[in-house]
Amino acid sequence: MDRKLRNRTLLLLGLAAVVAFVLIRVSGHQPLAKISATSPVRQNITLLISSNGKVEPIAPYVVRSKSDTFVEKVYAAEGQNVRKGQLLLELDVKDATAQLAAARGKLLRAQEDLRASQAGGRADDVARVSSDLAKAQADRDRLQKEHDSLERLLAQGAATKDELAANELVLAKALADVEKFTAAKQEFARQVDLDGSRAALAVQQAQSDVAALEERVRQRRITAPIDCTLYSLPVKTGEYVKTGDLLAEMADLHKVRVRAFIDEPDLGGLEPDLPVRITWDALPNNFWLGKTEIIPKQVVAHGLRSVGELLCSVDNDKLQLLPNTNVNVKINSKERLKVVTVPRGAVESQNGKRYVFVVRSGVRDAKLEKREIQVGIADATSFEVLGGLQGNEIVALPGDVELKDGMIVKVVNMDNSNIKGEKDAEF
Repeated sequence: MDRKLRNRTLLLLGLAAVVAFVLIRVSGHQPLAKISATSPVRQNITLLISSNGKVEPIAPYVVRSKSDTFVEKVYAAEGQNVRKGQLLLELDVKDATAQLAAARGKLLRAQEDLRASQAGGRADDVARVSSDLAKAQADRDRLQKEHDSLERLLAQGAATKDELAANELVLAKALADVEKFTAAKQEFARQVDLDGSRAALAVQQAQSDVAALEERVRQRRITAPIDCTLYSLPVKTGEYVKTGDLLAEMADLHKVRVRAFIDEPDLGGLEPDLPVRITWDALPNNFWLGKTEIIPKQVVAHGLRSVGELLCSVDNDKLQLLPNTNVNVKINSKERLKVVTVPRGAVESQNGKRYVFVVRSGVRDAKLEKREIQVGIADATSFEVLGGLQGNEIVALPGDVELKDGMIVKVVNMDNSNIKGEKDAEF
């Protein structure tokens, strides 16, 4: 009996399956796909550009060593807020002081040479050259008068030819002396002009040397140029420094600049005066606000990335952001207020177009309609809808079932998790 009963049961089950299959085929219905759906919502949506950056002072004061020397004493500490004129450190300038004294002596001599040149030469040299020429001219004039007198006397028979010849010999020498001392005086004048040019250059060089050494001596005391923060002080008392070595860096850090490294695809969304939010991992509960200033004009390599370097001004009233620190940057590129949005997951792309599956209610079951929509900006979770979708329609969400145009579905869950609160919508 048990065996007959079992066979009869299996036969009935088989018949039931056949009947169910026939009914489904006749009715044309298939098992309903169960999906989740949502409705478009109005909310604020913001397009954020996120990247990293580095803090920089806007107007830094950089002090470098003017010579090879030693640091005598350090009076300040790195990170300290200092007042204008406050002594920061002192340098050893003993050698510069000695060199300054020698340079000043050299300058005085050069100035004396220049004054002498401008006066026509040194007085004793001028007197000697003039005296030699005047004496030669006087001898020439005297001998010329004697020559004229001897010629008259020779004509009267009162002088001899030998006397006239002797006079002519001495007169020729006197004439040669006049030419020699005239040329010497001209050469002296020319040399005075050359010495004047050299003296002027020597004065300029000496003045430059004195000024440089005076600056080195003055730099013995390094002081703060303004009220500011001493954010870099790499030297210690007794340390030897070379010319050009960094001694101190300081700046007013109440307002700083952040150099943000923006990836190339995001550069098109930048413009001046966009809101900027800065965070720093060292102070995770703090943030700083600023704005974009100088938009990148070129793309450069930054590690493995191609970036534009965006400069942002940032308020730093509490002086917490320090130069050269690495920070996180968020830029509020575009913002739309109270616009229709749908979840990003509900929007699909095909051939450069965007579309969603709208749930259309029928007499008995819901059916999906594949519909193209126009979208605007997007954030991490939502797309702005510009057209193609009404706010009261229902949009299918992706799930385990592949959505298709005309598919019969049953909505088992309405998901409105894409709705943001006012606080979440803030930048």
